[in-house]
Amino acid sequence: MAELRVECALGSGMEADEGPPEPALPPSPPSPPSPASPEPPALPEPELPSEAYARQLLLEEWGPPGGSLQLPTHLSWRLIFLRRPLYRNLLRSPNPEGINIYEPAPPSGPTRKPLEALGNFRGWFIRTEALQADRSWTVKQQCVDLLAEGLWEELLDDEQPDITVMDWYEDSRLDTCVYELHVWLLAADRRTVIAQHHVAPQASGRGRRGCWLQVSHVFRQYGPGVRFVHFMHKTKNRMEAGGLLRTRVTDSSVSVQLRE
Repeated sequence: MAELRVECALGSGMEADEGPPEPALPPSPPSPPSPASPEPPALPEPELPSEAYARQLLLEEWGPPGGSLQLPTHLSWRLIFLRRPLYRNLLRSPNPEGINIYEPAPPSGPTRKPLEALGNFRGWFIRTEALQADRSWTVKQQCVDLLAEGLWEELLDDEQPDITVMDWYEDSRLDTCVYELHVWLLAADRRTVIAQHHVAPQASGRGRRGCWLQVSHVFRQYGPGVRFVHFMHKTKNRMEAGGLLRTRVTDSSVSVQLRE
């Protein structure tokens, strides 16, 4: 079974305060949204090693079980060497605001600027979801095409490598729940859900306001047919007289790893 881990990057050595009882999690969405995926960026054309040397380098780097991987006839080791589909972040603009998770979230007051003006959000589809009173969600999502990123059907269906999602969000204390993560593993039609994960952590009230909290999940043994990963997170906002107070998020990632 997949695991969930939520931890605070700055939690050590901090005093704990009693927080309110944790309410039940909200229900999970029944099905993923379906925005069009952005076109992958154009790849540079560096000098590549020979086919045999590219295979040697990748097998040494990835260390697959049994020491070998078979490629389908339409792929080459040189192409896989260029794309590097395993052990890298497949999301675009994973840290759009350039925030360092090893330091407390930098101070930020209310703003009236649109989110797109606050960083490089290329690759993200962004919308606002209004809530009651002065609250709202900022919803950001993108759909990763695993084949376009360099993975191949036989690997996904037969080996079923681990698919890891990870995120860091600010403990903004703007509400009891300031963050949600929703991820779907989708078939080739982008609508059939093969596996999914939803989490909405509740504020504990412990530690320092503004510390970074990590959410991670690993999909294992999800079955054949996965071709897309739809990643969506929601962060809570609160409107004040001077503008919008936001919950910030950074270092989002989707990666694929061979199982040990």
